[in-house]
Amino acid sequence: MKKITVVTGHYGTGKTNLSVNLALMAAEKFPSVTVVDLDLVNPYFRTADFRQLFESRGIRLIAPDFANSNLDVPSVQFDIEELAREAQNSGGCLIIDVGGDDAGAFALGRYAEALNSAGEKPEMLYVINQRRSLTETADAAVELMYEIEKASRMKHTAIVNNTNLGAETTADIIAQSADFANAAAEKTGLPLKWTTYPEELCTLAETPDLQHILPVKVYVKPLWEI
Repeated sequence: MKKITVVTGHYGTGKTNLSVNLALMAAEKFPSVTVVDLDLVNPYFRTADFRQLFESRGIRLIAPDFANSNLDVPSVQFDIEELAREAQNSGGCLIIDVGGDDAGAFALGRYAEALNSAGEKPEMLYVINQRRSLTETADAAVELMYEIEKASRMKHTAIVNNTNLGAETTADIIAQSADFANAAAEKTGLPLKWTTYPEELCTLAETPDLQHILPVKVYVKPLWEI
């Protein structure tokens, strides 16, 4: 992981769950970890929901004042530019969980210049999920990725295959997404950094078609599973 990681993708692809896992992983490596909840679009799945978990691991969470309330006001009361400099200078890690699609990426665009000039170039991960509506094909997923880049004025550096169906996820569902993920990586020229899978599906570690597999804990659940 780099000092600055930005996580983007389509609504419901699992960006927030990946961000939570990355933060917990980073806490094992970096002297300090800060997570910025920049999801100003979707009030239902936010890293702000995991404040107590983060505090128990020494992770700092910064979120809009309206997070975890019944308000949904698109405003930011923190300085991402300063947080980026802090991560670069202190050897810490900054993870930014961005709202879905190009609508969420507009908020990121405000800080594009600062993030791109903050020393080490940030990692910008594009999360894909073959089982989400509107991104069921590689072409559709790639088209959305370019829309996010245009809105954010930043370029992705890698793709993360996070194909899942919530509690109904099986090893076969993830294994079947290999061609989809590889096609998206080929079309964009970006590396497929990880294919994630719920850690209880340990048999996936032996699936030859899946590359760079990353076991994750499922912290974020769809509303119908809560």
